[in-house]
Amino acid sequence: MSAPTSNPMITDIFVAGARKGWNIATTSTLPNVLMAFVLIKALEITGALKGLALVFGPLMGLFGLPGEAAAVLIGGWMSMGGGVGVAVALFDQGILTGTHLAILAPAIYLMGSQIQYAGRILGVVGTAAKRIPLMIGISVINAFIAMLLMRVIL
Repeated sequence: MSAPTSNPMITDIFVAGARKGWNIATTSTLPNVLMAFVLIKALEITGALKGLALVFGPLMGLFGLPGEAAAVLIGGWMSMGGGVGVAVALFDQGILTGTHLAILAPAIYLMGSQIQYAGRILGVVGTAAKRIPLMIGISVINAFIAMLLMRVIL
């Protein structure tokens, strides 16, 4: 005879989920956000943030964003947590406003973490290498379209 299966209590399910969430936050999200704050500070100290703003100012201006917003997109392209961290760091410094964050948010998620996932997923499932740039390009184009739409909406 098999032992009767018992349904777990809702509190046990909640606690197990909270543990998993805590582990994700402390081992993945928090380090990415912290790295982003350090990166922005390093860029600011070296003057590279001003250079980034100068180079990307015209492009970011199309979306109603300052040139420094390109750092958010670059950070988000490498890691969504990093992109969010860069956005928060620039918001904290007064470079980005709430409206800027609303314009950038969809782009972070539409092209987020592509660098991380290109090798982890696309390579493992056997995606032809020649198709990967096209796939990345489509995501980037979608992100830029979303920023244009957000600018119109806001």
